[in-house]
Amino acid sequence: MHILINDQTMALDAPLTVNQLFETLGRSTAGTALAINQVIIPKSQWDSHLINDQDNILLFQAIAGG
Repeated sequence: MHILINDQTMALDAPLTVNQLFETLGRSTAGTALAINQVIIPKSQWDSHLINDQDNILLFQAIAGG
């Protein structure tokens, strides 16, 4: 299956949950927000929400500052 993460195509062998995707990417979930197909997915759903073929995913990292 193919997905788009922050405008970059990625191929996956099998469906993954959001948390499994973060593990695959080697990224920390701390301070991160995520939208799939322009819908924010709450962190409470990351263990159960499956990534689907052709999903458009945007990852946002919180940045401290003022």
